[in-house]
Amino acid sequence: MLELIERRGLTGDSFVIELASNDGYLLKNYVDNGIPVLGIDPVPALCAAAEKIGVPSVAEFFGLEVAQKLADEGRQADIIHANNVLAHVADTNGFVAGIAALLKDDGMAVIEFPYVRDLIDHCEFDTMYHEHLCYFSVTAVDHLLRRHGLYLNDCWRLPIHGGSLRLFIEKKDLPLPSVTGLLAEEKELGLDRIEYYQEFRHRVEDLKSKLLAMLGELKSAGKHIVAYGAAAKGSTMINYVGIGSDVLDFVADRNVHKQGRYMPGQKIPIVAAERIQADQPDYVLLLPWNLENEILAQEQAFRDKGGKFIIPVPTPHIV
Repeated sequence: MLELIERRGLTGDSFVIELASNDGYLLKNYVDNGIPVLGIDPVPALCAAAEKIGVPSVAEFFGLEVAQKLADEGRQADIIHANNVLAHVADTNGFVAGIAALLKDDGMAVIEFPYVRDLIDHCEFDTMYHEHLCYFSVTAVDHLLRRHGLYLNDCWRLPIHGGSLRLFIEKKDLPLPSVTGLLAEEKELGLDRIEYYQEFRHRVEDLKSKLLAMLGELKSAGKHIVAYGAAAKGSTMINYVGIGSDVLDFVADRNVHKQGRYMPGQKIPIVAAERIQADQPDYVLLLPWNLENEILAQEQAFRDKGGKFIIPVPTPHIV
């Protein structure tokens, strides 16, 4: 954040807008540096929470109409943030057209979303949520932006959410090697051809078969198996693969609001994380595999006693 403030020379005369601004945690960094901001989020309660920490917010679904109204009021932005929202939008073109209308001629939009290439390469099928209507490649988003007079000029790959992109977008066409390089890589890998995506299906089916076989062998050997993490991706994993309470005794989770409930579909009970060390099962299926390092560190005492974790993605393996 501070790097962007310095890089763009933002001052008290600048204006920063965030789309899907949630409770204002990102924009608060600008407020603390004396830079005017506005959060736009459709949830009134979140806007109220943002207002309490000094982040002005409006409860609206962002699109061209809202953008044009703000632009007509002279409230165009030097910076527009949109983190993990583009994939949720039904009117994708209207959303991007709104960014184009709201951005100053010399402004910059900074957008983040999961990268479809990482999703496919790492077989991350369980990160596909019903709220996500689109998964973008650099090639696809470049075409989308150009349709509305916007240009992708810089692009960073990030490890968050199993692999994401941070895009830096302007109204002038000056792409850095980070963009041209990824476009060339995607062309070489075939991300602009249907075969790339068809192969993904076969790899997901192979993961399912291998995980079922592994769990079946362990249960046949009399091993005690549980799971960790009642996350959305975990629900997708157990329901697609078909892992029920005949395989998993419970799913442990640190969130007290999930404890005492059940995993959707398979109805496996959710218990406190402390049950893992209390019961000392033989194996724990790690459902939020993207937090592997963090969770394995938290459960080091369990591992020191001989407990093992099953990591399902990108291919099932035991650690």
